[in-house]
Amino acid sequence: MRQSHSAAGTAAGPIAELALTGDLTRPARLTLPDLRARPQHRADVGFECATSGPRRHRFTGPLPHDVLADAGPESDRARRKDRLRILITVSGADGHHALLSRAETDPDFGRVPVLPAVSIDAVPLARSGPQLVLPRDRCGARHISGSNAVRVDGGTGRSRVGRVRR
Repeated sequence: MRQSHSAAGTAAGPIAELALTGDLTRPARLTLPDLRARPQHRADVGFECATSGPRRHRFTGPLPHDVLADAGPESDRARRKDRLRILITVSGADGHHALLSRAETDPDFGRVPVLPAVSIDAVPLARSGPQLVLPRDRCGARHISGSNAVRVDGGTGRSRVGRVRR
Protein backbone atom coordinates (compact mmCIF):
# COMPACT_ATOMS: atom_id res chain seq x y z
CA MET A 1 0.00 0.00 0.00
CA ARG A 2 1.30 3.42 -0.82
CA GLN A 3 1.64 5.41 2.36
CA SER A 4 1.24 9.16 2.78
CA HIS A 5 4.46 11.15 2.65
CA SER A 6 2.72 14.51 2.79
CA ALA A 7 1.21 14.43 6.26
CA ALA A 8 3.03 17.60 7.31
CA GLY A 9 0.83 19.72 5.04
CA THR A 10 1.63 22.91 3.19
CA ALA A 11 1.51 26.64 3.73
CA ALA A 12 -2.17 26.51 2.74
CA GLY A 13 -2.92 24.21 5.69
CA PRO A 14 -2.72 20.57 6.68
CA ILE A 15 -3.58 17.89 4.15
CA ALA A 16 -6.66 15.86 5.03
CA GLU A 17 -5.96 12.27 5.99
CA LEU A 18 -8.11 9.20 6.31
CA ALA A 19 -6.94 7.06 9.25
CA LEU A 20 -7.57 3.31 8.87
CA THR A 21 -7.62 1.77 12.36
CA GLY A 22 -9.05 -1.13 14.36
CA ASP A 23 -8.79 -4.84 13.63
CA LEU A 24 -6.27 -4.43 10.82
CA THR A 25 -2.89 -6.01 10.31
CA ARG A 26 -1.58 -2.83 8.65
CA PRO A 27 -3.29 0.35 9.96
CA ALA A 28 -2.51 3.37 7.79
CA ARG A 29 -3.15 7.04 7.06
CA LEU A 30 -4.13 7.89 3.50
CA THR A 31 -4.34 11.28 1.81
CA LEU A 32 -6.51 12.17 -1.17
CA PRO A 33 -3.53 11.64 -3.53
CA ASP A 34 -3.12 8.15 -2.01
CA LEU A 35 -6.80 7.43 -2.73
CA ARG A 36 -6.58 8.95 -6.24
CA ALA A 37 -3.67 6.61 -7.04
CA ARG A 38 -6.04 3.62 -6.82
CA PRO A 39 -8.42 2.54 -9.62
CA GLN A 40 -11.26 5.07 -9.75
CA HIS A 41 -14.95 4.27 -10.07
CA ARG A 42 -17.80 6.63 -10.90
CA ALA A 43 -21.23 6.81 -9.30
CA ASP A 44 -24.13 9.00 -10.42
CA VAL A 45 -26.08 9.56 -7.23
CA GLY A 46 -29.51 10.98 -6.47
CA PHE A 47 -30.64 11.37 -2.88
CA GLU A 48 -32.90 13.38 -0.60
CA CYS A 49 -31.15 15.92 1.61
CA ALA A 50 -33.13 16.89 4.73
CA THR A 51 -31.94 20.50 4.53
CA SER A 52 -31.86 21.19 0.79
CA GLY A 53 -34.17 18.67 -0.88
CA PRO A 54 -33.34 16.39 -3.83
CA ARG A 55 -29.69 16.36 -4.93
CA ARG A 56 -27.88 14.79 -7.91
CA HIS A 57 -24.11 14.47 -8.13
CA ARG A 58 -21.42 12.45 -9.87
CA PHE A 59 -18.75 11.11 -7.52
CA THR A 60 -15.46 9.36 -8.28
CA GLY A 61 -13.21 7.39 -5.97
CA PRO A 62 -11.76 3.96 -5.20
CA LEU A 63 -13.83 1.10 -3.82
CA PRO A 64 -13.50 0.69 -0.03
CA HIS A 65 -13.01 -3.04 -0.48
CA ASP A 66 -9.81 -2.27 -2.42
CA VAL A 67 -8.64 0.34 0.10
CA LEU A 68 -9.23 -1.93 3.10
CA ALA A 69 -7.75 -5.01 1.43
CA ASP A 70 -4.25 -3.49 1.73
CA ALA A 71 -4.81 -2.69 5.41
CA GLY A 72 -5.60 -6.34 6.09
CA PRO A 73 -8.93 -6.64 7.91
CA GLU A 74 -8.54 -9.61 10.24
CA SER A 75 -10.58 -12.55 8.99
CA ASP A 76 -9.91 -16.15 8.14
CA ARG A 77 -9.62 -16.14 4.33
CA ALA A 78 -10.25 -19.89 4.24
CA ARG A 79 -13.66 -19.28 5.83
CA ARG A 80 -15.56 -17.02 3.43
CA LYS A 81 -18.34 -16.28 5.94
CA ASP A 82 -15.78 -15.01 8.47
CA ARG A 83 -15.90 -11.67 6.59
CA LEU A 84 -19.58 -11.26 7.56
CA ARG A 85 -18.73 -10.29 11.16
CA ILE A 86 -16.67 -7.23 10.20
CA LEU A 87 -18.19 -3.79 10.84
CA ILE A 88 -16.83 -0.54 9.42
CA THR A 89 -17.42 2.83 11.06
CA VAL A 90 -16.68 5.94 9.00
CA SER A 91 -16.30 9.24 10.86
CA GLY A 92 -16.26 12.78 9.53
CA ALA A 93 -14.43 15.84 10.80
CA ASP A 94 -17.80 17.25 11.92
CA GLY A 95 -18.46 14.26 14.21
CA HIS A 96 -20.94 12.57 11.84
CA HIS A 97 -20.65 8.75 11.71
CA ALA A 98 -21.97 5.94 9.52
CA LEU A 99 -21.85 2.21 10.08
CA LEU A 100 -21.44 -0.35 7.29
CA SER A 101 -20.79 -4.05 7.22
CA ARG A 102 -17.91 -5.39 5.20
CA ALA A 103 -20.43 -7.73 3.56
CA GLU A 104 -22.21 -4.68 2.05
CA THR A 105 -19.08 -3.71 0.12
CA ASP A 106 -17.55 -7.16 -0.44
CA PRO A 107 -17.71 -8.33 -4.09
CA ASP A 108 -18.76 -11.83 -2.91
CA PHE A 109 -21.76 -10.53 -0.96
CA GLY A 110 -23.59 -7.18 -1.26
CA ARG A 111 -21.22 -5.59 -3.76
CA VAL A 112 -22.70 -2.16 -2.95
CA PRO A 113 -20.74 0.47 -4.91
CA VAL A 114 -19.82 2.50 -1.84
CA LEU A 115 -17.10 5.08 -2.51
CA PRO A 116 -14.71 7.11 -0.45
CA ALA A 117 -15.15 9.80 -3.10
CA VAL A 118 -12.23 12.06 -4.02
CA SER A 119 -14.24 14.28 -6.37
CA ILE A 120 -17.78 15.56 -6.75
CA ASP A 121 -19.08 16.67 -10.15
CA ALA A 122 -15.49 16.50 -11.51
CA VAL A 123 -14.25 18.91 -8.81
CA PRO A 124 -11.54 17.40 -6.57
CA LEU A 125 -12.29 17.35 -2.87
CA ALA A 126 -9.19 19.29 -1.93
CA ARG A 127 -8.44 19.79 1.76
CA SER A 128 -11.73 18.61 3.28
CA GLY A 129 -10.98 14.91 2.78
CA PRO A 130 -12.92 12.19 1.02
CA GLN A 131 -16.69 11.91 1.18
CA LEU A 132 -18.31 8.57 1.94
CA VAL A 133 -20.99 8.00 -0.70
CA LEU A 134 -23.62 5.26 -0.68
CA PRO A 135 -25.22 5.45 -4.13
CA ARG A 136 -28.13 3.14 -3.31
CA ASP A 137 -29.28 5.08 -0.23
CA ARG A 138 -32.41 7.16 -0.88
CA CYS A 139 -31.45 9.56 1.92
CA GLY A 140 -28.07 11.28 2.07
CA ALA A 141 -27.66 10.83 5.83
CA ARG A 142 -24.89 8.21 5.49
CA HIS A 143 -22.90 10.41 3.10
CA ILE A 144 -20.04 11.56 5.33
CA SER A 145 -18.28 14.73 4.16
CA GLY A 146 -14.72 15.28 5.33
CA SER A 147 -14.26 11.60 6.21
CA ASN A 148 -11.20 11.36 8.43
CA ALA A 149 -11.39 7.94 10.07
CA VAL A 150 -12.37 4.40 9.20
CA ARG A 151 -12.46 1.96 12.10
CA VAL A 152 -12.74 -1.75 11.38
CA ASP A 153 -14.21 -3.99 14.07
CA GLY A 154 -13.84 -7.67 13.31
CA GLY A 155 -15.11 -8.83 16.68
CA THR A 156 -11.73 -10.35 17.47
CA GLY A 157 -10.99 -8.24 20.53
CA ARG A 158 -7.44 -7.87 19.18
CA SER A 159 -7.63 -4.30 17.90
CA ARG A 160 -4.31 -2.77 17.07
CA VAL A 161 -4.45 0.40 19.06
CA GLY A 162 -1.43 2.62 18.87
CA ARG A 163 0.65 4.24 16.18
CA VAL A 164 -0.62 4.22 12.66
CA ARG A 165 2.00 3.89 9.91
CA ARG A 166 2.51 6.92 7.69
